[in-house]
Amino acid sequence: MSKQSSTPLPQSLTPLQQSTYHFVSQAKLPTAYGEFDIHVFENDAGQEHVMLTCGLTVVDRSQIQTPQPLQDNFANVVNNANANNTTAVNPPNTDPLNTTPYPTADQRQSPIRRPAPLVRIHSECLTGDAFASLKCDCGAQLDATMQAVQESGYGAILYLRQEGRGIGLTNKIRAYALQDQGHDTLDANLLLGLPADARTYEMCKPMLDHVGIQKLRLMTNNPKKLRYLEDLGFEIVERIPLVVGLNALNVAYLNTKRERMGHYLSDDLSLVTFKPIAEQ
Repeated sequence: MSKQSSTPLPQSLTPLQQSTYHFVSQAKLPTAYGEFDIHVFENDAGQEHVMLTCGLTVVDRSQIQTPQPLQDNFANVVNNANANNTTAVNPPNTDPLNTTPYPTADQRQSPIRRPAPLVRIHSECLTGDAFASLKCDCGAQLDATMQAVQESGYGAILYLRQEGRGIGLTNKIRAYALQDQGHDTLDANLLLGLPADARTYEMCKPMLDHVGIQKLRLMTNNPKKLRYLEDLGFEIVERIPLVVGLNALNVAYLNTKRERMGHYLSDDLSLVTFKPIAEQ
């Protein structure tokens, strides 16, 4: 039996959700944004998730639980990247919507002056990611994240197979049908007898441990993701908002996420000047 993580999992997780995830395989993945390494993970129940990384090195698994700070874990990587003795300067905080207590980049001190890796936790959305649906902002968020990680040269995208906020593709389309009748994204789930958000994030622990991440800059508008990662033992040094893909067809959906699910979004998204997706 695989060794369980010593970090306690959130109490809300069921025994199935607490099953151990293990690394399966890794390969190169060339994309329109640049080359990533793609890593696949699976648990004992056959649930799969993938992680795209850029500029990160798989760590020796015997070193995963060492309590050293992130900058020590990545010292060799940084020294190699900065062989000319120059160091990267933390970028200014670009988060005008950040109402969380996380410090800005300018408030942090780092002995090696390299920002923590950029991380995004993205839940699978077939309609948005593959079919370019305008009912949500998921596809635009994934595209923006892939570009941002490549531009930073140092980060990870955890692509979690939790379609429809964890209710599955069939139930998601059933919820869409209720939305067509005028119900919002939260009530549609509840009318089907389903949770508003059934996702969990315990798989993030072995995935981020796999590349030695302990501190991170998280791209998210969702406060639950911040709390889950902190519960799993990670230090979030900066929250970076991800507001892209806005259009006249998803503004009500995004307002529901802000008003009823607590997402960090502008107070009035209806004031946004909509642009064609190609220009965003």
